[in-house]
Parts: sequence; structure tokens; C-alpha cells
Amino acid sequence: MRGLSSSLRRRWDAVYHRASIQMILSLSFTAVAVVGMVFLGLSLFLRFSASNNALLAENSQRVLSQVNLNLDARLREMMRVSDTAYYQIIKDADLAEEDLTRDLELLYYTSRESLVSIAVFADSGDLIAAVPLTALKNSVSPERESWFAAAQERIENLHFSTPHVQNLFVDPDYRYRWVVSLSRHVELTKDGAIESGVLLVDMSYGGIEQICKDVDLGSGRGYLYIVDGAGEIVYHPRQQLIYAGLLEENNRAAAAYADGSHDEIFQGRRRQVTVKTVGYTGWKLVGVVPSENLWDDYGQLLLFFLFVVIFSIFLLVFVNLRLSAWITAPMKKLDLAVKKLEAGQETVDLAVNGPYEVEHLSRSIQSMVSTMRHLMDDIIQQEEQKRRSELDVLQSQINPHFLYNTLDSVIWMTENGRTEDAVVMLTSLARLFRISLSRGSNIITIADELEHARHYLTIQKMRYKNKFSADISAADGAEELYTIKLIVQPILENAIYHGMDYADGDGKIRISAFREREDVVIEVADNGPGMPAEVVERLLDQGGSYMAADSKGSGIGLRNVHRRIQLTFGREYGLTILSEPDDGTVVRIRLPALDGERGRSCRKEEPVEPAPETSGDPQAGTEKGGGQ
Repeated sequence: MRGLSSSLRRRWDAVYHRASIQMILSLSFTAVAVVGMVFLGLSLFLRFSASNNALLAENSQRVLSQVNLNLDARLREMMRVSDTAYYQIIKDADLAEEDLTRDLELLYYTSRESLVSIAVFADSGDLIAAVPLTALKNSVSPERESWFAAAQERIENLHFSTPHVQNLFVDPDYRYRWVVSLSRHVELTKDGAIESGVLLVDMSYGGIEQICKDVDLGSGRGYLYIVDGAGEIVYHPRQQLIYAGLLEENNRAAAAYADGSHDEIFQGRRRQVTVKTVGYTGWKLVGVVPSENLWDDYGQLLLFFLFVVIFSIFLLVFVNLRLSAWITAPMKKLDLAVKKLEAGQETVDLAVNGPYEVEHLSRSIQSMVSTMRHLMDDIIQQEEQKRRSELDVLQSQINPHFLYNTLDSVIWMTENGRTEDAVVMLTSLARLFRISLSRGSNIITIADELEHARHYLTIQKMRYKNKFSADISAADGAEELYTIKLIVQPILENAIYHGMDYADGDGKIRISAFREREDVVIEVADNGPGMPAEVVERLLDQGGSYMAADSKGSGIGLRNVHRRIQLTFGREYGLTILSEPDDGTVVRIRLPALDGERGRSCRKEEPVEPAPETSGDPQAGTEKGGGQ
């Protein structure tokens, strides 16, 4: 970082001493003035916005705290009625001798402004006593109601329901009353025996609505709603629209929020949400203020800031353009000449008179163009060779004869009842092709390359009826390094077709990967017949091959691998072949040790071109036509 800073300082000093004072003043003053104005304006604006949001959140929390106190008082009153009914009336009464109705009526009339009804039910759902509504509807089964089941399942707790229409009792006024039910498990005494029952206290929903509907959040632009612990809406100012499906609310997510203020995006709109938990019930008060409304408080300030910045920038740009126009004229002329070069024009006059920098740049461009024209031919030729080599190896990735013969072997195994062998061969074939594709990447890990070789050997060993054995190993840390793909399989193909076919006794192939200082080596060794030194010397040059005159293949596989490695990593890498007659052959692949970071970088920089569709060669007599 310090070196970069020093380099930038030296470059700025060089430009400063050689450039005109008009250019320095123009660029420096414009940049500093604009950046300063924008930074100062944005800082003030963001500071004001953050303060306003914090003030709004504090106000929302204060309002919700007051609503919580009022709601808590109403719920406490309901709980007091339930406790009084249970501990002072029900628990001391023997139902075989006493009627609970009179005592419940007295209790009801003390809190009738907030209550709708009080009822006691047996464990079977039979009504024992109720006030002021006493007649159950014929179609109602209390034991099937959710509040009844909740009281029986958790007998130690009080259970508050979500708002619903009172549907248990026949209302002589034919009114549909919205209520919130408080249910609890009670013990009933009958003839000295203890039985289970349920006490139900219905509170008028209007009391909750009265507390919440006049709440002022965000200067009348926000609203308040209540959800239970499961996210069901207890109160909402637009509850009817939500029930009708005409409006949606983010109540499920709000139920999971912790107490405090949160920013959320709902239906594409940003808004501030403040949450406060109501004691005893698990309900949550949720205050919502749309964020776009917050802009109304400081919209004029933002407009004024934008006006000042835009006007200042316009003035500075206008003045600086006029001052710098005559200074930049030579540079524009040079730029026009470069554009002509980009358009492909052969003869372009690059000689430009002007300040020292422009003249020097003109001479440098002339020299660069001359050098580039000489280099382009070499680069085009090299890239063409690289593409041709890559195309050859991609076309050989999916050898049609290898595929056809493998599928024929699968069919033969299936017809002869060797389904397990057929499954193994097909599985290896599928994984072999999956690694060959590698999602279009030419760079894969050595672990994947060895896995590809392992599947290829599995198929060939089954086709050759285990005529040879193979061993694959990798030293610690080698498998995580990266390589170009499909460099081992062509070497294995040569080892099988021209080593194992002529091996005396059982053939053996050994593949190993290990690291040598800053390089990684993949070694393929076989115990085949080997080859003379003169054949080894010609093998990677001009199409030489160590195959016998009647052997199959053109020998292009090894050369393609060698050429691809050198085109990708340089001439110091590639293949080395060690062989002696009757002493087997060892092929060593040397690559740079690319770790994870450098491997991923190469993966992005060197994508493999899509391989053209392969088709069978009508003149190819065997599966080995392009493998070597």
C-alpha cells in the first residue's frame, strides 16, 4: 500500500511540473469544489435523516408503550373477572347442590361494559351455567372450539383467542358481537368429586378497538395493529379489507420481530416498524410508518440542496470547458487519429504539435503501432495453433467409437444377466462425461482429473476382462491443485492400447500425482513392451509414434496434451517420456502448482470453447482412431 501511494505521488508530481497551470487549476478546483459540496451536503442531509428517523422511532415506541398500558389494564380486568369467577365462585361451589348463575350474574354486572358473556362448561362440552346469554345454539358443539381445546391441553395457562363473532349463544337482540375469548381449565365439584371443566369469558372486541383506533403514529401517516404469537391478526384498522382479501399485511413476519424499531420492505415499499410485546397474552403491538412519508419532512431541504449542487456544477463545468478547450485541442486531434486506427485505417498521421506531453504521447503511439503490427501476426498464428490444438482435444473428449463399444458392452452384459456390471459401467461412463464437460471450464482440480481417469479405467478394465490392473494415488496436497482437464486419459489410452495389448503376463498401470517444489507432476507408468530411444525422441515432435506399423491410431493424443500444456503454461512445462524396450514406459506430466486462488483465476481467464458435435468417422475401423 505504501509503495502504491509513493508511486501515485511521483506520477502526480511529474504531471504537475509538466502540465499547464490552466489545466491544473481547472481540474483541481472543479473536483475539490464538487466533491466538497456533495460530501458536505450529503453529510448534513444524512445526519438530518438519521435524526428524524430516530426521533420518529422514539415517538412510535412511546405511543406503543401508552397503548400497551391501556390494553394491559383492559386485559387485566378480563383476567380479574376470570380469577374471581373461578376462585370465589366455581371452586367453592358443589354443583350437585348449588347453582352458579346468580353469583356469575353479580360478577357480570360489575364489568358489563367490557364483557359480553361468562360461561362454565363441563369437560364433555355441556353447559353448566352462563350469563347473560343462557341458550346455546343447536348447531354448536363447544368441545370442538379452539378455545375449549386450548384450555384442556394447557391447563395451567390462560388462553386468549383472536377476534371472532360470538357464535355459541342465541342472542335475543339478533346482534353479531365481535369478542375476544379468555378460556381456562377449571376444577368442578359435584357430589364431592372433582371433574374437569372450562371457564369462558368473552370480552367485547370494541374495547380493544377503542384503545387502538385513535392512535397517532408519524403525524397521522402511520397505523397500529395487533398480532398474536402465531402471527394472526387480533386488531387492524383495515381488518375487514384484509379478511376480504383486498389488502395484505406483513403480520407473519412482524410476529417474529423483537421489541424495538425495524426497517422492512413490504410489497416493494420501505417502512419503519415498531414492535411492543403485550404481557400475559403473547400479543404484539405493531406500529407501521411508511418511509416514503418521512421524506415529506425534509423534501424541501433535499430540493434546495440538489438545486445548489446542480447550479454550482453547471457553472464550474461551463467555465472550465471554455478555459480548457484550447488546451485539449491537440489531444483531440491525437484521439481522432487513434480512432481511425481502431477503425482499421492503415495510414494515419499521428504527428501532432502541442504541449510536451501530447508530442511525447504522439511519438509513443507511433512506436507502439509499429510494434503491435509486428506482434499481431505472431499472436494470431499462436492463437490459431492453440485453438486448433484445443479443438482437437475437445473433439477427442467424446470418442464416438469408445461410446459405441462401451454401450455395446453394456447391452451384452444386460442380455447375459450381468446387470450389476452394466450399472457399474454406465455409472462410470456418466461420471466420465460429467467431468469431461466440467461446466464449460478448461481448468479443473487434479482430484477431478484423477477421478476422470479412474472412471475411464473402470470401463476399460471391464471391457478387457481385467487383463490389467491399475493403481491411482496422490500425495498430500496434490489433489487440491489445479490442472487443465483431460490430459491423463489420452496417456492411459496409449498405455492400454499399445502397452497392455503387448504386455507379457498381467498388465499394470500406475498413476501418481505429487508436488516438486513449485511444480506438480502426474506420472503414468505401465509395464508394457516399451520402445526404443529414437521413437521416444520423435514422439512429441512431428507426429512420431512408438506404435508398430500395424498398430492403430495417429499418435495425435500425446502431442495434443503436450501442446495444450505449453500453450497454456509455457514451454518449460509439458510431457516427458521415459521408456526402454522390454522395460515399460513412464510418461511424466509437469505443470505449475496452481493453488485455489490462482486456479480459480485461470478458470475465469481461460474458458473452453464449446466442442462441436462429434460423429462417427465412416472410415474409422476401431475405437482408437483419435485417442493417442
